Amino acid sequence: MVNMTVTDYYRILGIPADSSVEDIKKAYRQKARMYHPDLNHSPDAKDKFISATEAYEFLIANFERLNHSDESYREAMEYWRKYRMERARRRANSYARASYITFKKTKFYRATRIFDGTTIILGLAFSILVIVFAIYGYIYRIHNPIRGFKPGMSMILFMTVGMTFFVFSLVFLKAYIQDSARRKKKK
Repeated sequence: MVNMTVTDYYRILGIPADSSVEDIKKAYRQKARMYHPDLNHSPDAKDKFISATEAYEFLIANFERLNHSDESYREAMEYWRKYRMERARRRANSYARASYITFKKTKFYRATRIFDGTTIILGLAFSILVIVFAIYGYIYRIHNPIRGFKPGMSMILFMTVGMTFFVFSLVFLKAYIQDSARRKKKK
């Protein structure tokens, strides 16, 4: 087993060294899908999957320490090699033996989910559509009533759903913008 460096781990995931946690998660999801032996039947797919999983675990576990002093970096590498690297490789090996569908259901894989800009914008658009349709439906039902049907409750329900999506989308958008600004400052 070869001892990897931080540079090796970033290279394995195909991302630059100044990547954010979201970038690391996104890159890992792509590599996991690309190299999982259930989907990729090439002879070296399992080894590449295990290396990608090891790289992901190291970078996520040590993300804060890597951006500090040389001493902090050295301590992170030493601790990783002593206590966690072999466990990460064994865990990755078991994930490689499982089907890709089973692997996607693991807590480990679910922790890699992120929201990117496109998802957030789509969430905002969806929430605005729900709100507009709720208002339009309410106005339409006031002008074209149906006997025994009161439009107020359905409008309240749709407005609540739309506003909930809208608020969550705004919160994620704010976090995404802040993270993007932080990454730009680093460069």
